[in-house]
Amino acid sequence: MPIIITTDDGVQLAYTEHGDPAGPVVVLIAGFRAPATSWSAQQSALADAGFRVLSFDRRGHGLSARPAAGATMTQHGRDLDRLLEQLEPNAVALVGGSMGGNVIWSYVKQFGTERLRGIAIVDQTPKMLNSKDWPHGFYGYDEANRDTLFAEGVPSPRRGSILSKGPVRMVRLLRALGRGDRHPMTAAEKALLHDHATADWREVIASCDVPVLFVAGAESEFWPAEHAAASAALAWQGESVVLERNGHAANVEQPRAFNEALLAFLRGL
Repeated sequence: MPIIITTDDGVQLAYTEHGDPAGPVVVLIAGFRAPATSWSAQQSALADAGFRVLSFDRRGHGLSARPAAGATMTQHGRDLDRLLEQLEPNAVALVGGSMGGNVIWSYVKQFGTERLRGIAIVDQTPKMLNSKDWPHGFYGYDEANRDTLFAEGVPSPRRGSILSKGPVRMVRLLRALGRGDRHPMTAAEKALLHDHATADWREVIASCDVPVLFVAGAESEFWPAEHAAASAALAWQGESVVLERNGHAANVEQPRAFNEALLAFLRGL
């Protein structure tokens, strides 16, 4: 059963718990339009390893409320802080996939790392807009189309279809993400997507004083896998891993390889 919390602006958000209530806390934060249930393969693996696992549905996602207000990365960072306030004082590990990864940087920018013991970012570049000093952004996205490329949704960079992944990976994706949002893109979602696409979190990474793992899918549809190593180089204590035969939904397509990398990182904190 989901647990409901209320944010500072009165929005009800949902999360679920798995594993040992007394274990080290890991919070899982999914990407744009993805439900918390997309972490199902990690929920069981982390619970079996003795962790207390919280899977968070951000506002406008999964079982949480869908207000028109608060469609900014800043507010999503504040919502994450509200969730962490529910926990006993404890060092928490945050794991964010896609946009969920940059929600973590929004949280760190606003609230620091006092509550944290580590961060894992799953196939998300900290700067989606390509530039001379950051060629690791979304394919084909630069100043020329800064305000138009994401105007109506997430564009296809035409870097392979779901069929090219083969039947096993395709079924995993459909099972995990097929339950996601299928309604037409709302004004709030478009606003959030634009805010996400135009942000630059590199300075926040450089100021972060807890260990960070950056995971990339070697076959990511959205950006070159080199973003993980480049991001790790910005961090005080960063490391990176590229998972072969894996795309953007790295925790879904190759859950065994992903879980091994994540558990190795978490156990080393």
